Amino acid sequence: MVLRFNSERSGRGLVLSAILATSSALPVMAASQDVTVLIDQATLVRLERPAAEIVVGNPSIADVAVQSGKVLVITGKSFGETNLIVMDAAGNVVVDRRLVVQEPDIGYVTFYKGSERFTLHCAPNCETPLVIGDSPKYFEGLAKEIKSKQSISQTSAEGEKQSE
Repeated sequence: MVLRFNSERSGRGLVLSAILATSSALPVMAASQDVTVLIDQATLVRLERPAAEIVVGNPSIADVAVQSGKVLVITGKSFGETNLIVMDAAGNVVVDRRLVVQEPDIGYVTFYKGSERFTLHCAPNCETPLVIGDSPKYFEGLAKEIKSKQSISQTSAEGEKQSE
């Protein structure tokens, strides 16, 4: 996946994230760091120079959006490793790092029933998260419920916009 954008806030080609943060509170990416992010969560990365082009080796593992020209929002989409290359307007490499998407250390409980796998997130109450690798029937049923809920929310939000 390659993203190209203007560093101005013109809206053309600039990918904006809904996450608000002050870039001065973010660490500047060091030359030897891997970027580690938890699945289904986001992390912010501050760059030394504004980004003009972003390449993610495998966009099914992680997604990158731009908060501003110098702040990236990296979201873990599925377990695994890929790479991130960020270039400035002159084509110079600003970042060339490995992206690692991991499962959170606490709260998840995985159990097996024969060859089927099921995952719960128990922190403090047990809920059913959508986890890659769970039994297909279990996963697909949960995915269908989530999609249905999102559709209801979207329809509701659209209805509110039309009534204004």
